[in-house]
Amino acid sequence: MLGPGSKQHQQQLLCSFLPGLFACVGCVPRRTRRRESGRVSSPVPACAATLLLQRLQDQEGVRVQVYRELESVLCEDDSRLPCGVVNRLLAEVSQDLTAAQDVTDNVRLAASNVLVALARTHFSLVMAELQGHLKAAGEMTKELVLITLSKLFSTYAPQCIPFVWLTLASLRSVVDQVRSGQMLRIACAVVKQWSDGIKVHLSSGKQCPWPAVEKERIYENLHQLFFSVVRHWQDSKEEEDKQAVLGAVASMMAVLLQEELHIWEQFLWLMHPCQEIQDTCRVAKSLTTFLEVLEGVQSVIPRDKFLAITSAVFYQLSDDTKQHSEADSAELTHCILLQARMCPEETILFLQSQLENEWEPGCVAALGLLGALARSDEPVVTEKLPLAAEAVQRLCSDLRLRVRRAILYFIKDLLSADTRSCSAWDVVGHIFREFSRATGRRAAGDLSAQEAREEGALQQLCMDILGSLDVSVRGMSKLLWPRLLLFVVPAQYTGMLIPVSRCVQALAEREELTRREIEELDPHFLSSMFQGPWLTPQTLLVRLLVVAGSPVAGSELQAAALVLMQKLHSRIHRALGAMWDAEIPQLLQCVQGKEESFPDSAAWERRLLKLLRASVETVEDEAWTKGLSCELSRYLSSSPSSSGEKSFLYKALGTVLGACKGVLHIQEKLLQHLQEANAEEPSEAQGMISLLSHAAESNFRAVLDTLTMFSSRLCKGRNSRISRHKKMELDSTRAHATRSALMLAHGSLALCASKEELLAHVEGDIVGNILLLYSCSCQDLQNKLALVQSITNFSSAFHAVGDCFNVSLKGKLLEILMDLLKRYHSGIPVSPVPLKVVLALEELSKLKPSGGSKDMCEMLALCCKSIVTYPSAKMMLKIRKSQQAARYLQLLQTSLKALGRMMAALLETEPTRDFFQNIIQVLRRPMTSGNVWERRRALQVCSQLLAVCEELRREDACEHFGSLVGFLAPLTCDPMPTSRQLAVTCLSSLLRIQGK
Repeated sequence: MLGPGSKQHQQQLLCSFLPGLFACVGCVPRRTRRRESGRVSSPVPACAATLLLQRLQDQEGVRVQVYRELESVLCEDDSRLPCGVVNRLLAEVSQDLTAAQDVTDNVRLAASNVLVALARTHFSLVMAELQGHLKAAGEMTKELVLITLSKLFSTYAPQCIPFVWLTLASLRSVVDQVRSGQMLRIACAVVKQWSDGIKVHLSSGKQCPWPAVEKERIYENLHQLFFSVVRHWQDSKEEEDKQAVLGAVASMMAVLLQEELHIWEQFLWLMHPCQEIQDTCRVAKSLTTFLEVLEGVQSVIPRDKFLAITSAVFYQLSDDTKQHSEADSAELTHCILLQARMCPEETILFLQSQLENEWEPGCVAALGLLGALARSDEPVVTEKLPLAAEAVQRLCSDLRLRVRRAILYFIKDLLSADTRSCSAWDVVGHIFREFSRATGRRAAGDLSAQEAREEGALQQLCMDILGSLDVSVRGMSKLLWPRLLLFVVPAQYTGMLIPVSRCVQALAEREELTRREIEELDPHFLSSMFQGPWLTPQTLLVRLLVVAGSPVAGSELQAAALVLMQKLHSRIHRALGAMWDAEIPQLLQCVQGKEESFPDSAAWERRLLKLLRASVETVEDEAWTKGLSCELSRYLSSSPSSSGEKSFLYKALGTVLGACKGVLHIQEKLLQHLQEANAEEPSEAQGMISLLSHAAESNFRAVLDTLTMFSSRLCKGRNSRISRHKKMELDSTRAHATRSALMLAHGSLALCASKEELLAHVEGDIVGNILLLYSCSCQDLQNKLALVQSITNFSSAFHAVGDCFNVSLKGKLLEILMDLLKRYHSGIPVSPVPLKVVLALEELSKLKPSGGSKDMCEMLALCCKSIVTYPSAKMMLKIRKSQQAARYLQLLQTSLKALGRMMAALLETEPTRDFFQNIIQVLRRPMTSGNVWERRRALQVCSQLLAVCEELRREDACEHFGSLVGFLAPLTCDPMPTSRQLAVTCLSSLLRIQGK
C-alpha cells in the first residue's frame, strides 16, 4: 500500500480528484466535451424551468409550491438546462437547503427533491454541490444535504460509484462535527447505505470498473471513516444513537473484511494504545464496538489476531499497577465475552492456560473472567464450562487468599448459571471445606489482624454463596440433596447451618425432599449415606440438638438447627413428624424473640430436653433409642472439656438413658462416662451429676445401683493390702474429686426420687454411700462442701415426703455438721463451709422427730458464734480493703440470712415456750457487743426471728417484752445507720406482736 505522504500517492489522489473538481466549477474536460458535444452544443431556449427559477429569485409565490412545480418540470423534460441556469438554480436551492434558520422544513425538503430531479440530467454538478456542502465549515445545517445524498444513491446508484471515495472523504468531515441526535442517525444511515452499495458492487459478478489504484483509495478512505466513526461516536448515550452507530460500523466492516489483511493490520494498530496508555476506557469501547460488529458479520478471527486481542485485554485486567474503574473493568470483560461468543473453545483454552500460570494476578483475573462467562448464559459458552470447571478444580489446594476468594466467586457464578457443569466437581463440598479451612486458620491464632479479617470475610462469602442458591434452577435440588446432609454433622461446619437450613427449607417447600426428587438419585448413594456409620438418623439428630442447645451458637444458628430438625424429620424417624410440627414452631418463636419472655440458657435447655424426652417416647422404638444413646455417648466422649456444648450433652444422654428399658445398656453407658469424666474440672463434675440425675428420673433403681457399684470401686481396698499403683490411683487428686462429685450425685438422686424410692433407699444406699465416700476421701474443702451439700439435698427431699427420719442417723449427721462448724468458727475470716453447714442444718432440723432443746440451743450458739461473732472488727477492716471484698461481704450476708431461716425453722418445729427465750439469750451477747459489725449482724438475725414470730403469732415473744425492749431501745442510737434501722424494725415487730 502506498504511504499517505508519498509523491506517487499525491499524484494518484490528484488525478482521481480532477473529474470531480471540473464538475464542481461547471467545466468539462476536453474528452468529455467531445463525447457529449451533441447535447452541450444544442441551444436551449428559455423554458418553464427558467421562469420558475426567476420566480424563486424574485421571491414571488409560495416557495414550496414553486419548488414542486420546478421538480415536476425537471422530471418531465429531458432537455439539458444551460450552464448559467443550472448554476443559478444550484445556488438558489443550496441556500434553502443549508439555511440554519428562517426556512421551514417543508421548504428544505422541497429544495432537496429539486436537486434529486436536477441530478437526472446534471448528476455531476449536483454531486459536486453536495460534496462541497459536506466539507464546508460554519453554521450551515447539513441534515438535508445528507438526506439528499441518500436519495441520490437510492435513485442513481450506478452514477454514484465514481464518487465513492470523494463521498467517504466528505463524510469524515461530518463525523468530526456531529456528536449525537438526529443528525448523527442520518449520517449513520448514509454511511450504512453507501457502504452496503460498495459491498454489493464489489461482490457482484460484473467486472469492477475501478482500477487497482482507485480501489485502494476507496479502502483507504473507508478505513479512515471507520476509525473516525468509532473514535467520535462510540460514547453515544442514547440507545437510538448506539444502534445507528453499530449499523454504520457493521456495514463498513462488511466491506473492509473483504480485504482481511488490511483490516486486521488496522485493528492491531488500534490495540497498541490499550497497552501503552493508562486510561483504557475509550480503547476498550472501540474494541467492544469492533467485536460486536465482527460478531454480526460472522467473520472468523485469525488465531494470531485472536491471541493478540485476548492478551492485550487480559493484560489490562490482570495488571495490579493499573487501577481500573468499575466501568473500565466491565468494558474490558465485555470484550472477552464477545470473543468467547465467536471463539468459545479458544477463549476457554486461553483462560485455562492462565490458570496454570503461577502469576497470582493472572490467575485471579482468569477466574473472574470464567465466572463472567458462566454468568453470560450463552449456549456456545455453556457447552465449554465443564472444561473450565475441571481446570479450576486443580486450584483447590492453592493457599493464596486472593485465589481462594476468586475460586469461591467462580463457584457462585457457576452455580447460578449451569449446575450441569458441576457434575465432575463437588463444588458444594469445596464451599464447606473452604469454610472449614478459614475457621481453622482463625482458630490457630497465628494470623495478623488483617489476615484474620480476610479469613472471616471468606467464611462470610461461603455462607452467602450457599444462602443465595436458587433451588428452582434445574438440577440444583439434585446437586444439593442429600449431599448437604454430609456437612451438617461435622462440627467444623457449624457456622454453615444457617444457609444449609435455608436451602433445606426451600427444598422442602418445593417438595424436593420427598420421593419425586429422591427417585432420581443413586439408590446405592442413599443407602450408604443413611445406613453407614458416618451419617445415621441418630447422628443427624444429635448434631442438630447440640447446636440448638449450645449456649454460644446464637439465636440464628439455633433457629437454623430447629428448622433442619423439622424439615428432616422423615430422615430421623417418621413417627416424629406430627409432634415436631406442633412443638418446634413454638421453640422457633421463642428463640427468634417473638415470645414476650425469652428464657435464659437454663430454661432453654430444659425446653429442648423436654422435646427430646417427648420425641423418644413418641418413637417407642428401643433399638432406635439405644442407637441415639450410643451416638450421644460417642459425641460426649469426643467433646473437649472446655466445649460449651458438653454440659448439654451430659443432660441429653441422661434424658435418653432415662427412656431406655435395657438395664445393662444403661449401666454400661453410665459407668463409661463416670470413668472418663475428670471430676477435677468443675464442668466435668457437674456433668456427671447431670447425667445421673436425668437418667434417674425414669430409671432410679438402675442408676442408684450403678452409682453404688462405682462408689464401692473407689473405696474398696483403700485400707487393705493392694498394689502400690492401685493405691496411688485411689489416693490421686482425681479420685478425691470424683468422690466429691459422687456425693453430690447421691444428693441429686434423692431430689428426683419418688416417695417410695426415697423411703426405700435413703438411709441404706444414699446416706450410706455418702458417708462411705466421705470417709474414704481426703476431707479437703471440696469434699466437705460436697458432703454438706448432699446432706442438704437429701434432707430437703426427705422433708418433702413428710415421713420420720432415722433418729440415730440424724444425730450422726448433726454431729458431723457441728464438728465442721467447730473447725471453722475461728481462724478463717470468711469460708463457704459455715454457710453451707447452716443451710444443711436448716434442712436437717426440719426432719421429724426434732432434736432436744438442749442440743438445738447448743447448735444455735455454735452457729451464732461462727457467723455472727466472726469476723472481728479488725478482720472486717482487712476484708473491706481486699480485692475480694465484694465476694466476702456477699457471702457474709448470705450466711446471716441462712442463720435467720434456720432459727425460724427451729422455732416452727419446737413447741416449747422457753425455746424462743433461749434463742434470744444466744443473740443477746452479740447485740450488746462493742463490735459495731457484730451488733449489726445480730440485729439482722433478730429482725428475721421476730418477723417469723409475728407471722406464727407466738405469744412467748411477749412474755419478756420489757427486757427485749430494754436492750433493743438503746440500739436505736447505734453509730451505724443500718443497725439503728434494724433496731427500729425489731421494736416495730415486738409492738405488733404485743398488739395482737
